[in-house]
Amino acid sequence: MRAAGGVANTLRLQGRYEEADAAFAEALAVAEAALGTDDAELPAILNNWAIVYKYTARFDAAESLYHRALEISERRYGPDHFELASIYHNLGGLEHARGRYAEGEPAARRAVEIRERALGPDHPAVAADKAALAAILDALGEEDEAEALLRAALVVFERVLGPDHYEVAVTANNLGAIHQRRGEPDEAEALYQRAIAIKERVLGPYHPELATTLNNLATVLRADARYAEAEALYQRCLAILKAAVGPDHPTTLACRENYTVLLPRAAGSDAKAAG
Repeated sequence: MRAAGGVANTLRLQGRYEEADAAFAEALAVAEAALGTDDAELPAILNNWAIVYKYTARFDAAESLYHRALEISERRYGPDHFELASIYHNLGGLEHARGRYAEGEPAARRAVEIRERALGPDHPAVAADKAALAAILDALGEEDEAEALLRAALVVFERVLGPDHYEVAVTANNLGAIHQRRGEPDEAEALYQRAIAIKERVLGPYHPELATTLNNLATVLRADARYAEAEALYQRCLAILKAAVGPDHPTTLACRENYTVLLPRAAGSDAKAAG
């Protein structure tokens, strides 16, 4: 059971979502056959499987798995146990992915509350919870609180995990988005470039997590009329996403829309140069 779950989770981390989906189904079937439907081993499988569904935009299926994991954990440990923090973290992330930011805020805050009480404010897991909450607050227009949480998280990640850790990349990307909206392209570009370099080292050049930051940087460059650089990034983003999550995934569609906005501007720039 644990071997099957480990294989499924490895496939998830590699971005091989279709294979991971089948592997998690097998791991859960093995676990339920061996231990029953309410064992403490099940929430980890359910939680990680739900992440696959979130990334592939099967949001209702993900929500169902998260809530089942939460119910089992609450019955086993009580409502305030440390084991529930990761599920609340992921429920907040699911609502963020859906664009239902107000619905995601209570779960994200609950994750911070539970984990900080257990581990203290300077633990990297608490910093990750705060960074996830910050993404939701930023989407709700609470930019100042979001930035404060992200900068505090970044200090913890760099000190405890090192400057090239994946969590540093995620936080740099989200800080870049704040600077981008404020009209501070140089700061945004530097943060996005840092996030891309880390993600490439940690995840490899074809992981869908990388595509998000490629798209963000391309949008900054497009606004700066650096059309050729932006076009190359959009094309790379689309190639990664089509292979990993398909052409109809919301992130793929968003990247394609941004690329479509670029094309007439790039064509006009080329025509002007030729003239």
